[in-house]
Formats: sequence, structure tokens, C-alpha cells
Amino acid sequence: MMLKSKVALITGGSSGIGMAIAERFLKEGAKIMIAGRSKERCDAVQKQFEIFGADAVDSVAGDVSRWDDVQKMVKKTVDRFGRIDILVNNAGIYLEKRVEETTEDEWDQIININLKGVFLCSKAVYPHFKKQGGGTIVNMSSDSGVSGNPDEAAYCASKGGVTNLTRAMALDYAKENIRVNAICPAVINTPMLQREIDMQEDKEAYLKEMDELHPIGRVGLPKEVAFAVLMVASDEASFITGANISVDGGLTAV
Repeated sequence: MMLKSKVALITGGSSGIGMAIAERFLKEGAKIMIAGRSKERCDAVQKQFEIFGADAVDSVAGDVSRWDDVQKMVKKTVDRFGRIDILVNNAGIYLEKRVEETTEDEWDQIININLKGVFLCSKAVYPHFKKQGGGTIVNMSSDSGVSGNPDEAAYCASKGGVTNLTRAMALDYAKENIRVNAICPAVINTPMLQREIDMQEDKEAYLKEMDELHPIGRVGLPKEVAFAVLMVASDEASFITGANISVDGGLTAV
């Protein structure tokens, strides 16, 4: 029970990696607030996770790129559970385009959700962390935030921003007992990947290509990313801050 008595807000918590993080946190004794853009999806996941106890899970719908929505997410978490100890900035979207193909609206959407959302959510939890005497933030970056990838201009820019924002916040708040770290996954078997596969003419060949990108020989699993998030979110990681931890099957070691 690595997170017993802890309260966590998980953005993008209603599917994929976020849902795996929510499940792992519940198994480790945390109380969680699941945040996502779809109220219906959030409600469904909340109901599914009530097997861990109806008093341990709640949900809130909102857009992490909107300050009013972010304040609502944080307020509901504190009102429901009395405090907030962990923020997981997991909400994110993907775009596979080069610069000349990317519209201004697409650029703004990627940056607003993937990077501005991390800024706004972190800003909103800070007063509570300060009042409580500490807390921890885990940002979801990417292998695209560690090294550049082709055909991902806006996405690489957003995740590179998350990687360096993580370092900056870790330095700013280290003296206040607020730790900030990032997890940098490569290709993970999520609904987002499945949508990419469904768009391909040769689905098996595309999945094989994704597997072979990674020295370990396969794409990752959401539960593997969730464990890394758990590790840095727990008190056992009390000396880890400003780290960007790769969960990528060796991809960025090449």
C-alpha cells in the first residue's frame, strides 16, 4: 500500500495510460479523482473502479487547457477528499504532421492540452501543496520529449516543453517539499495506438514496425507506465525530483 492515505488527481484518467494509473493508485491505497473531457466516460470509469470502494474514487469532467475547468477539478478533489497530495498531468493528444502540414489551430490545440494543461494544473494545486507542506507532481512527457521524431513537429514541441518545464518546476519548488518528475513513454498499447493501427492498410505490418522500433522488441503496456508513475509519486522516491524517466524499451538509449 505505497499510497495509503494519499489523494491524487489524475488528468486524462478515463482511458489508456491514465486509467491504468488510476487503477494502480487505487490498488496501492490512494483516493483518486479521475478527470477527463467526457463526463460519460469519466462516470463509467468511476463506476468500474468503485470495486475498490465508493469512497475512494470520484470523477470530474473538464478541459485542462481552460483555467476555470482546472480550478473546478482541483476544488472538487479537495472538497471531496479533504486534501490533494499527488497531481498526475497525464492528459494529452497526438498529431502526426510536419510543420508545413500543421495548421495554426492544430498547433494551438496540441500546445494548449499537452503543455499549457500541465502549467495550469500545476499552478492550481500549488496553493494546496504549500498549505499542506508538500506534494508531488508527475508529468507525462514522451520519448518525443527526449529526442526529436519525424512527422511529429507540434507533438515534439509540446512534450519537449513538458520535459524542461518539469526540470524548472523541480528547481523552483524543491525547498518547499514539492517534487516534480516526468515519465517519458515510447509507444504504448493504448486506444490511441489502436486508432493509429486502424488507419493503416496493413495493420499487422504497422504493429510489427512499432514493435521493432524498441530494442526490447515490443510496444509497452499501460500498466508498465503506471508502475513508473507510482514509483516517483510514492514517498519512497523522496530524493527524486527533476527527473525525466524513460519507459521506452530502450528506444532513447540508441
